[in-house]
Amino acid sequence: MSVVTNTTTIGAIEAPSRRNTELILLAFAVIIPVFAYANVGLAKDGTLPTGMLGYGVGLTLLAGITHLMMRKFAKYADPLMLPIATLLNGLGLVFIWRLDQEPSLGKAMAPNQLMWSTVGVALFLAVLLVLKDHRVLQRYTYISMVVALVLLILPMFFPGVNGAKIWISIPGVGSLQPGEFAKIIIAIFFAGYLMVKRDALALASRRFMGMYLPRGRDLGPILAIWALSLMILIFETDLGTSLLFFGLFVIMLYVATERTSWVVFGLTLSAAGAVGVASFASHVQTRVHNWLNPLELASNGGVTETAQAMFSFGSGGLFGSGLGQGYSKFILGIAPKSDYILATVGEELGLTGLMAIILLYGLLIERGIRTALAARDPFGKLLAIGLSGAFALQVFVVAGGVTGLIPLTGMTMPFLAQGGSSVIANWALVAILLRISDTARRPAPAPAPSPDAEMTQVVRP
Repeated sequence: MSVVTNTTTIGAIEAPSRRNTELILLAFAVIIPVFAYANVGLAKDGTLPTGMLGYGVGLTLLAGITHLMMRKFAKYADPLMLPIATLLNGLGLVFIWRLDQEPSLGKAMAPNQLMWSTVGVALFLAVLLVLKDHRVLQRYTYISMVVALVLLILPMFFPGVNGAKIWISIPGVGSLQPGEFAKIIIAIFFAGYLMVKRDALALASRRFMGMYLPRGRDLGPILAIWALSLMILIFETDLGTSLLFFGLFVIMLYVATERTSWVVFGLTLSAAGAVGVASFASHVQTRVHNWLNPLELASNGGVTETAQAMFSFGSGGLFGSGLGQGYSKFILGIAPKSDYILATVGEELGLTGLMAIILLYGLLIERGIRTALAARDPFGKLLAIGLSGAFALQVFVVAGGVTGLIPLTGMTMPFLAQGGSSVIANWALVAILLRISDTARRPAPAPAPSPDAEMTQVVRP
């Protein structure tokens, strides 16, 4: 038996995995929330919180386990996403615990948020273990659409909360918001669908007044998505999810076809739908009215939510009052632990702290877009841009609603605000992005040995 010896001088290009960079950043992502936790305790009681050691050890364990799993199963993934998600989740726990110290704001929610965060990290690890290659998801394009529709329609059969039907109740588990999971699943459907249809959507169009307008037969999907987003808004009075749903489709459509006419078409349909629904939906009318007239008295005779948030930001100024030294106890009835948690951030950390938080979100979104650019397959590109776009839209509609840029939509700030569904779904979203990033950054395999190639080598090893 002859033995083939590989004498080729052409080897694999070894790329750095950046896992040590991730480890250093994770150390900061754990230390900063622990110091913030101690700061709140000293400001409120003059002593270190009794649960500080447990919180620090727990956060360190979660960060350590995720890092070890990354080294084992996603060695070449982006080194920044995991530390940013850990830091935002850790700071969110501190802010929720800080608001728990105000008895007027209801029962303590930090323990539950810690439990849901642990479940989210477990799902993050499960995705890394099970999803070896993100391209497998392309096989389930239309199944994803059916699952997403079921998740979006399900809340219609449950009682509404604060005027919106976006939760379902599961005995023994509590309330869940299916829309948070639907945004991931529908991004998978859009990526798979546009992979097949993008050439028809991009090339088969007519030129009119400098814009390429889509053919009537190609308008079907966007009209269906538009109608569905309107139904969500009408029947569930969920402005945030409908904006997220439709905006995600327009973003992915533009990336797939590179046609600005689709964006113009999408924005026109979106504006027409919003004006039409606002003309008869009282819930939407109230939110728009409070947005346009924030200093008027609310329907209950009190101050509007938008005005309370503005007072919080104004009170915080440039550097804030300090963690635990704000007056969140006066912010009643506007869900300060969920929708309006950014108002507490602005009051206690000031404009500087608020910008730092927004910068963290911006950096996470930028890493997602960079992953899309680096992905080697079209499905991975579209899925990464879809997930990053969904995350960016959610941050925009929440931050825009709290700061008064747009009407309040009723969504939660990813990782920062109280909400089990939100934190679990966003950990899963980050895990899929990291899996795509790992595939994109993984070095190409070494070429097979070739005797012909050896003939061209001048120097043999």
